[in-house]
Amino acid sequence: MEVGWVLPVAWVGLGAVIVVSSIRAGSSPRAYRVGVLSVSALWVLAGAAVNGYFLARGDDYSGFADGASTSYVQDTWESLVVPHHTTFIGLLIAFEAVVGLLVLVEGPVRQVALVLLIGFTVALVPFGWGYLVWSVPMTLALVLLFRAGRVHRRTHGTAVDLTAPPPGALP
Repeated sequence: MEVGWVLPVAWVGLGAVIVVSSIRAGSSPRAYRVGVLSVSALWVLAGAAVNGYFLARGDDYSGFADGASTSYVQDTWESLVVPHHTTFIGLLIAFEAVVGLLVLVEGPVRQVALVLLIGFTVALVPFGWGYLVWSVPMTLALVLLFRAGRVHRRTHGTAVDLTAPPPGALP
């Protein structure tokens, strides 16, 4: 199976939903819910599952850091990660899956998961301009979702429950 165009479309599509939802999340519990669910889908499906597939088919991730602006990042990636890609990518998969699922847990757990995802997204910047273009809007969107979660807790006394139907939905 070849992922070809599907992976970039999934990342851009989910990324767009996250950004748009995050802009409205402070005033709309529904937008907040959609944003959080999309964050989970991005990291669990388009992150952990896809990296698991790549690892299972034998990809060694050589060349991933070729777009980095410094030789330090490129050389470190090729000399440290590539020879031990099973371990490092395995840890990446575990991180993406766990944090992508933890973002579904309302309250402080979700807030910690969002902070971890913000850190992860910022950590991609040294890998090249393409990651900078991705990281800036995604970091801002994750910060807005984090802030919206705090606002909803402060104004309503509870976090937005992702399992409850949206307000006004038919039973």
